[in-house]
Amino acid sequence: MRTLHVMQARRTYQRGQTVIARTPRGLEVGEVLTEASPAAVDSIKDPPGGSIQRVVTPEDQVEIARLAQMARKEFTRCQEVVREMNLEMDLIDIEHIYGSERVVIYYLAEQRIDFRELVKRLAADFQTRIEMRQIGVRDEAKLLADYGDCGKPVCCNTHLHQMPPVSMKMAKMQKATLDPNKISGRCGRLKCCLRYEYDTYEELRLQLPPIGSDIVTHEGRAKVTGHEILAQQLIVQTEDNRRLLIEAHEVLSVIRKSSGRQRMESSDEDDSSDELSE
Repeated sequence: MRTLHVMQARRTYQRGQTVIARTPRGLEVGEVLTEASPAAVDSIKDPPGGSIQRVVTPEDQVEIARLAQMARKEFTRCQEVVREMNLEMDLIDIEHIYGSERVVIYYLAEQRIDFRELVKRLAADFQTRIEMRQIGVRDEAKLLADYGDCGKPVCCNTHLHQMPPVSMKMAKMQKATLDPNKISGRCGRLKCCLRYEYDTYEELRLQLPPIGSDIVTHEGRAKVTGHEILAQQLIVQTEDNRRLLIEAHEVLSVIRKSSGRQRMESSDEDDSSDELSE
């Protein structure tokens, strides 16, 4: 699952080097990303530890290839046992830990499943510890997906190490199409990239008078009916029912209706309008 670790090291390693590391799961293959500076460590929530043992050797490369081939055979065997036992689960992937301390089986399932017999049979076949790990559809994409609609490798399988929460509100604020087929990723859920610019949109939106507010401009009073957030423009309807697109800095004052009362706060002509609240 490409977990980020903060590792102890007895020497300096270069970015991109493939190494053998000791983790809570045993010996694993990893890639060096960066020095564990305070800023880098603070960007990760509760990172697991470990220690780098050595740079991958030619002998390690042979062993890595052998384990990859073994994992494919183990996956096939696991599928056979699941079918024999009529278990309602979908196998996604099998990971054979480098040190052979365990085999991790990733699966999808709608309901709770009793794996005791399955684990017993697989442990006898594979002669190692079996770990069953239930994952969601986003994790499935993280393991198996290749390219997204943008033509680039999917984010969850490249730079994302944590899945950000994504909501339809984010798509609406950015005025993205609401067609599920166009805003859904390979996992079938909302695309992670809808989250990337949301904070900027939210910050800029708060600088605009809220929709429904009455405002005063050089042209008179009008009601805000829409936002062009990135352009910092307002769609307004004037008292004579004209619809105009104006710049935010053209707003002289904002009237916010609340509980049948009106509050008005004036601003200088050169200042942007502020959102007022009771």
